[in-house]
Order: sequence, then C-alpha cells, then structure tokens
Amino acid sequence: MDLNSASTVVLQVLTQATSQDTAVLKPAEEQLKQWEIQPGFYSVLLNIFTNHTLDVNVRWLAVLYFKNGIDRYWRRVAPHALSEEEKSTLRAGLITNFNEPVNQIATQISVLIAKVARLDCPRQWPELIPTLLESVKVQDDLRQHRALLTFYHVTKTLASKRLAADRKLFYDLASGIYSFACSLWNHHTDTFLQQIFTGDEAAATNSLERTLLSLKVLRKLTVHGFVEPHRNVEVMGFLHAVFERLKQFLECSRSIGTENVCRDRLEKTIILFTKVLLDFLDQHPFSFTPLIQRSLEFAVSYVFTEAGEGVAFERFIVQCMNFIKMIVKNYAYKPSKRFEDSSPETLEAHKIKTSFFTYPTLMEICRRLVSHYFLLTEEELTMWEEDPEGFTVEETGGDSWKYSLRPCTEVLFIDIFHEYNQTLTPVLLEMVHSLQGPTNVEDTNALLIKDAVYNAVGLAAYELFDSVDFDQWFKNQLLAELQVSHNRYKPIRRRVIWLIGQWISVKFKSDMRPMLYEAIRNLLQDQDLVVRIETATTLKLTVDDFEFRTDQFLPIRPYVGCLVQYLPLLWKQSEEHNMLRCAILTTLIHLIQGLGADSKNLYPFLLPIIQLSTDVSQPPHVYLLEDGLELWLVTLENSPCLTPELLRIFQNMSALLELSSENLRTCFKIINAYIFLSSSEFLQVYSGDLCRSFCELLKDITTEGQVQVLKVVENVLKVNPALGPQMFQPLLPSVFRGIIDGERYPVVMSTYLGVIGRVLLQNASFFSLLLSQMACECGQELDQLLGNVIEMWVDRMDNITQPERRKLSALALLSLLPSDNSVIQDQFCGIINISVEGLHDVMTEDPETRTYKDCMLMSHFEEPKVTEDEEPPTEQDKRKKMLALKDPVHTVSLQQFVYEKLKAQQELLGEQAFQALMETVDTEIVTQLQEFLQGF
Repeated sequence: MDLNSASTVVLQVLTQATSQDTAVLKPAEEQLKQWEIQPGFYSVLLNIFTNHTLDVNVRWLAVLYFKNGIDRYWRRVAPHALSEEEKSTLRAGLITNFNEPVNQIATQISVLIAKVARLDCPRQWPELIPTLLESVKVQDDLRQHRALLTFYHVTKTLASKRLAADRKLFYDLASGIYSFACSLWNHHTDTFLQQIFTGDEAAATNSLERTLLSLKVLRKLTVHGFVEPHRNVEVMGFLHAVFERLKQFLECSRSIGTENVCRDRLEKTIILFTKVLLDFLDQHPFSFTPLIQRSLEFAVSYVFTEAGEGVAFERFIVQCMNFIKMIVKNYAYKPSKRFEDSSPETLEAHKIKTSFFTYPTLMEICRRLVSHYFLLTEEELTMWEEDPEGFTVEETGGDSWKYSLRPCTEVLFIDIFHEYNQTLTPVLLEMVHSLQGPTNVEDTNALLIKDAVYNAVGLAAYELFDSVDFDQWFKNQLLAELQVSHNRYKPIRRRVIWLIGQWISVKFKSDMRPMLYEAIRNLLQDQDLVVRIETATTLKLTVDDFEFRTDQFLPIRPYVGCLVQYLPLLWKQSEEHNMLRCAILTTLIHLIQGLGADSKNLYPFLLPIIQLSTDVSQPPHVYLLEDGLELWLVTLENSPCLTPELLRIFQNMSALLELSSENLRTCFKIINAYIFLSSSEFLQVYSGDLCRSFCELLKDITTEGQVQVLKVVENVLKVNPALGPQMFQPLLPSVFRGIIDGERYPVVMSTYLGVIGRVLLQNASFFSLLLSQMACECGQELDQLLGNVIEMWVDRMDNITQPERRKLSALALLSLLPSDNSVIQDQFCGIINISVEGLHDVMTEDPETRTYKDCMLMSHFEEPKVTEDEEPPTEQDKRKKMLALKDPVHTVSLQQFVYEKLKAQQELLGEQAFQALMETVDTEIVTQLQEFLQGF
C-alpha cells in the first residue's frame, strides 16, 4: 500500500466507518478488514491518528484498528505478519511526539505502545524506555502527562509478563529506573501538596494527576520488579514513605471541602497508596515483615479509635480492614504445629502479630466491630421502609456489596474470631448474656445493639459450637422473640430467623424442627416483606440441610410434605413481591436436588413456575430469570425421563438465546441437559430452531459464548453421530474454516477440532461431503485442503488440553489410515506424533506386569460408591456414564487402534514402502511408539 496515494482512500473509508448508516458502515468495515493484511496499512493509520486536524471519531477508529492489528499481525509467526521494516518505522513514529490533545485517544495510544513493548521491548525497541524517561522530564504540561501515561502503561504491561526470561528483563529494568521513579513521584507529590495548601486548585489538579500516574508506575516496579525487595534500601524507604504520605493526604482530605475539584482524585490516590501496600503484602509477605507493626498500628488507629473520625472515608476504612485481615490470615505468618518446623521468617512475623494483638486490643476491635460497624444505619433503615426488596438485595450481595463496608466488617470479624476465638468467645458471650429476655420496642438503640450481637453470633456459629447450647437458647428465648409481632420488633424477628439459618447446619437437633417449621409457617405470613424474604431464605437452608437419601430423613419427611403443600400457597400470595418469589425458587432448587428422581412428583406445581420465571414476555422474568433458569437446570438434571410438559417449556429458549445475557451459560447447560435426557425426542422437535438460534448467536458473541455453542454441537455429535452432523450442518463450514485459518484463540481452536474430530471419526461419509463442499468454497483441490487441515491439526494440537479431546484427535486422524493417498502419507509423520502424544496422555503402566493400559476405557456401568461427604450422583450423571459406554473415546483402546492402523497401512503398502514411511518419523518418537506397542 503506497503511503501517499493510500492515505486519502483510507481516510475516506474510515470516515464512512464512523457513519450511523449501516448501508455506509458495513461496506467500509469490510474494506478495512481486507486492508488489515496489506503492507503499509498500519503506517497509513499511524499518519491518520497522529494528525490532530482530522475528525476525532476518525482518529479514534484509526487507533483501534492499529491496536487490533498489533494483536493479530505483529508477532513474526503470525499469518500475514507485518514486515520488520514496517514495524521499525511504526515503533519510531509512535514515540516521536507525546502531544495527543484528546484524553481518550491518548490513553489508547499509550495502550498500543505498551502492546508493542510487550512483544519488542527491550530487544527490538531498546530506545523506548530512555525516550520515555527523557519525555517525563520536559516542562510542557501536555507532553509530560502523555509521556507519564505511556510510561505507566508500558510498566504495567511489562510487569505482567511471567516467563522467567521476561521476569529477569523486568527486574533489570526496575533496578535501573527505580531511583528515578521515586524522585519523580516525590517531586509531583510535593508540588501537589504545596499547590493545594496555597489554594491553587487548577494547578493542584494537574499535579495530582501526575502524582497518581507516577505512583501507579512505582506500584508495578515495587511489587513485581524485585526478587527480594526487603534487601533494597530504596524499595523499603519508599514503602515507609507511603505511610507518611498517606497521613499527609488524609489530613489534606480533611482540610479541603467536599466541593473541591481535587476531592475525588485525592481519594483515589489515597486508595492507591493502600493498594501499593496490600499488593506488596500479597506478593512478598516475608519482605513485608518489617512493616507489619506499622501497618497494624496505622490501620487499627484509623478504624477503631478516634483518630479516624472526620478523616477516614468508607473505601479507605474497607482497605484498612483488608490490611488487618490479610495480616491475620496470612499463612506465611502462621507457625507449624511444631514450632521448630517453622522458618525463622515465619516465627519473626508471628511474634510481631502476637505482641500487637493483646487481649485489650482484641477486645476493643471485637466490641467496636459489633457495637459500631454492625449497627444498621439510618440509611439502611430508611431503605428497609421505602424499598424493602432493594434493602434485601444490598444485604445479600448486590452489585456494590463486595466493595461496601458492611460485608468487609463481617469478614474481618469472622477472620479475627477464628484466629483468636479463645480470647474473643468470652467477650461475645458476655455481650449475649447482657441481652437476655425481650427488648423494649421503644428503645431503638437497644434493638439495634441486639440485632448486631445476634449477627455476630450467627457469623461465629462454627467457632461457638462448644460454647453455646443453641437448642436451649432457641427454645427458651429465640422462639419467643420470633413471636413478638410489634412492627418495631421486626429487625429482631428478621435477625433471629437469619441466625437460625446460620446455626441449622452447625448445631440444631432434629426434634426441634417441628417447632421451627411452625415458626417459619407463621413468619412467611409476617406483615413485613423483609422478614418474609429472610424466612424463605432460612427455609431454603433448612431444606438444604436435609439428608434426603439416608434413614435419618424418614422421621422428618412429613414436614417436607407439609412445606411442599404450603409452597404453592406462598407462591400465589407473593405475586407482588419478586424478592420473596426468588427465595421460593432457591428453596425449590435445594428441594429438587435433595429429592432427586422423586422430584417428578412435584411437576404439576414446579413446571408452571419454571415456565413463568423463564418467559421473557412476562414482566416478572426481570427478577426471577436467574433463579428460574437454575431451577429449570436442576429439574432436568434430576429428571428420570422427559415428559411432554418438560419438553414444552423449551419453547422459552429461543427468546432467551436472543437476549445474549449473562445467563447464557446456564441456557447452554439446559440445552445440554435436554440432549443428555432424551436427544432423539428433543432434537426431533427443536433441532431446527436451535440451529437457527446458534447461527444468529455466532454472528455476534464472545469467545466463551462461541465455545459454549460448539460444545452443544459436540454433545449432539456424541449422542447421535449418525444424524447430528446433518442437523447442525449449517454450522460446520464456519468450524472448518476456523481450523484452516488457524483460529487464534486456543480454547476455540480446541473446540473446533473436537467437533470435526467427532465427525471424522464417527461419520466419515459426512466428513467427505463436508470436505468436498469446503474445497469448492475455498477454490482448492480436495486433497490439498485435507492436507492443510491435517497440518493445522498437528500444529495446533497443543491448544487441546482436555485428555478426552486429545485422545479423540488421535483416533480421528488415525481413522484416515490405511491410505495410499499421497497427501495423507505426507502427513503420516504428524499423525504418528499426535498418536504418540495421545498414548502418553492415556496410557498408564502396571508396575507389576510392566504392561500399558488405556486409562480412559470403560467396560460397564457401576453405581459409584458415595462417601458421607460426597453428593450422590444425579440422574444426569448416570446418563453421562451410560453415554460414555458408547463413546469411542471410552470404548476403543488407543494402543490397539494404533497397532491395527499401522498393521493395515503396512499390508496396504508392503514392507519396503511402509518402512520408508516410518523413516519420516523422528527416531525418538518411533522408539516411544515401539515401547507402547510391546506385546502386540
């Protein structure tokens, strides 16, 4: 592509590709796709996106095409790889000027420079780092910022490389630039602090941005740039300085108003300081030992003393709690049961921990967690009143849950209580004893304290096993508290039923269950929705705790029947309350898992619920879909047979696949479950719809989604090798093309080879038809195409990691033998290599007889023996086992198959020609093959 003449044309097509009109957009995208492999195309793109006079959208698109091209064509071994000459020109052009005015484009340019650096730095691009170091020193604000942004992305990318040689290069880089990076960070930090205290907000904002970027660089260098960072004075000096800077920035956040433009960035920088320390602790626990005392003092003072009041914001408190938790839980700091077996480093860290966590410190932490952080806040109580379903979502793990304060405090409490339970158990029990009897409904604070203490007892249930007689407590106090119906007592009703749910699998006698079920029945009609939802959740936990398949279940089976009778009524009553219905769905999931094949008796009630929950034309599906799909799946997995009603529900699936939502994975599991349950009945009705849905999905789907689609096809081919290829024939050409083109994603390529391997091995006549069709489409000779497929198969065999698929590939390629076809004989060496790899995968040696056996062979079905700790097999597990008994992977000995195919090839060619063919195989491979075939 000539640079001068092409620029205008490429610019015009890029402009068309930014159009909202699909008639203009689609042809432009097709043209750009064709140009991707043209020499000079990326030089044209570089000229376009570095020309600041052009339209921003066009430049943005040029950057994206350039970035995607790096992924596809920069490596020397890639198909249509860029020439070394063009890459050299592009590298030079990328770092000529750091003056991109648009932030989003500047970020993309920094990312693509980092992508090139990952492949070429430092060997092919030694000038990159020196250029960046010089550029971050310039006085021009824009150039300095862009160079620093690029410096960060390059450091981040190089730090992520994991091969030993790459790690060594990064260690060398870190050692060489660490001092400079520290001085750069200190300079920008000091400048920011001076400017913020003089009130120069605009200048302070710029300096803070540079402080943030230079700190990000130091984070990567510090955490990933040194093998033994504690031996480096500068590294440890920087980490100690982080504590001082943290205090300065926290004071700064106290002094500036909430309206200050720096506020948000300032808090992000404070959080980044904590991430530096947390990452270092995670990666280098022993190097962190000199910082343990200071870290604990710092975190505890801000979270559990007055020092943090007015300074610590919620996300910072979360990070401080994470600090304490990581030090408390760190296995590197826990001595062995025999102290003399522990390393000196472990003992030193343990000594520091022990000296810090004294009884007064632990007691104060425990009391403050329970009586301060566990209390329901005004905002939470308001949300309970105004949006009870929203409150329940937040309490049980909404989108922001894992980043919020409440779950963090609860996890910290659990970890500290587990580590120091002998010290803390009396503290908590004293708090419980102070709350005996009912609490005055007019005393809101007392109610909230009781709620918090009960929460602590529930969280520490396993640790309190020997210290709390829960049955007596339930009978003498908790049951009575569940019966206090006053509206203001609802936090206690809700907390008590939750508390029972926590203890049900820890310590709760079966003869107490009738009283519990009676209480649950009453609470499911409570006036408060949150209490009803929590009750339904506890009901689910009690169902989950049943030991369904043992004699112990029989005495309580009548109560299950009672609950099953009550669930339809509860479902009807909860029509307006979707969160309660979600809890009913999860209860049913556990009930079906427990009942197994007997769950078929529930179908009259169960299947309409699945139908409603998974019908996207019904408004409730917004709330019920995820649990509804899970219920549908477990129903299929435990179903003994396919009923007409169960088959009819699949009509909901086409619309679900069109949604392409986060539930797609479960949808594919459901489809597979139908295939395993009754493939012929199911596919006879739905194969056409399914194939059309899959063809649409594959036009616009993630790599994972693509793999899930192909796994369904693979399962169809497995259960029905005769008709499966015909049913999904429209999908197979794209699979074939993916193999020929050398699909770049290993997991996709592995699945492609699995699908075609099934067709080749189990339906050779259809494979021949498919090969002929593809030869016509590709304009190639049939034999030439077959040779290309085998060559690519052999080349990409390492993409296949599953032993079953690896054996399948060996069987499939061997099935081409015996043959006098010259193309197959040209690939004979590769076929033998794959076969020997397969033998290494599946053959195990009997130490007594010194003979080999294919470990994947299955001769008959045996009911697995299930231990107490194991889940019994589902009906679907049994179906899969029966299917395996018909699968060549599990019925054909690879060792014998190799022998028979080689013997047939020898008979076809004659001894002399066969020996000539064997001489194309590496002698070491031949030796290994002979060893595997001893005795034949």
